[in-house]
Amino acid sequence: VQLQASGGGLVQAGGSLQLVCAASGRTFSTLSAGWFRQVPGKEREFVSGVNNLGSSTGYSASARDRFAISRDNAKNTVYLQMNNLRPEDTAIYYCATARFLRSWYDGWDSWGRGTQVTVSS
Repeated sequence: VQLQASGGGLVQAGGSLQLVCAASGRTFSTLSAGWFRQVPGKEREFVSGVNNLGSSTGYSASARDRFAISRDNAKNTVYLQMNNLRPEDTAIYYCATARFLRSWYDGWDSWGRGTQVTVSS
């Protein structure tokens, strides 16, 4: 599967963005999907994930209560709605898929190119 993230941009603190990840290939509906982010010089960190049916979701402590992940398997797309953004959310955001997740943090095996999110104070 090939993944392409979009929807990043510059927003003021307290604002919102919706990230979109478009996937190619016929197997998307069988895969878990998720979002990660990375700041230069730091490790990539898990933000949110959703199982293949969209019935189970997971969030990092930072994302919980502010971000919402969803997917549309008919459109091969996964979304990340980000509300009440903070300057510390500034990062490159990547989408990923997994055939077999061992946990929300382990098992991701396909990655897309990222989209930059910048939150100004």
